[in-house]
This record gives sequence, structure tokens and C-alpha cells, in this order.
Amino acid sequence: HLQLVESGGGSVQTGGSLTLSCAASEYTPGSYCMAWFRQFPGKEREGVAAIYINGDGGTYYRDSVKGRFTLAQDKANNTLYLRMNSLRHEDTAMYYCAAADSGSWCYDVPSEGELNYWGQGTQVTVSS
Repeated sequence: HLQLVESGGGSVQTGGSLTLSCAASEYTPGSYCMAWFRQFPGKEREGVAAIYINGDGGTYYRDSVKGRFTLAQDKANNTLYLRMNSLRHEDTAMYYCAAADSGSWCYDVPSEGELNYWGQGTQVTVSS
């Protein structure tokens, strides 16, 4: 199975920035959805941002992060980045990278059940 490894998490003050990285173990041909999720304590994972890899390239963001978070893909290194600006205390969560099977469509921020491969997570803590 495809392996995903997140990095870049840490602690930052309100208003600060962090960039998360998701390194994939291999190149995946075909089109599929790749996304960042986050999980608050005691809650289910929620989609943060998604990109249609090898599709139309469309990107999608959760309403609460629009204008603050930005996806960027480094195809040469099989890496997906999530640039997070203007961080808020409520952004504090465990962040996960995820990918769907090749052949899947991606037209919006997905739900957890739509993703097939998951990273181990990286913690983001925003203090005020």
C-alpha cells in the first residue's frame, strides 16, 4: 500500500504560520483525491483541504480555513504541502495526510470514509 508520512507540525502562537509536508512513498499514476484532515480530541477526523491529483488540479478548502491555508504540490518529490497562515487556537489538532485510490474523483473536501491511505499524523498546537 501507498505510505504517507507527515511532518512539519509544532507549536506556534496565534497569527503565526506553519507548513506541513506529506511525503508519499511512491508515484501514483492516474487521477485521485489527496487531502489533509485534522482531528480534535474526542472528535472524528474532518477534511481541511483537498486536491485532485492528475485530474483537473482543483483545490478545495474547508470554509474555516479558506484564505488562510494553501495547498502546494511538488510532483518531482511526491510531496504535498499545506501552508497554514494566520493560525488560530481552534486550529489546534492532529493533522493527517490522506489519499484515495487511483481512479477516484475529487470535487470537494472529502469525508474520512472516502480516503484509503493515511499518514501517522503530525500535531499542530496554536497558543494564544
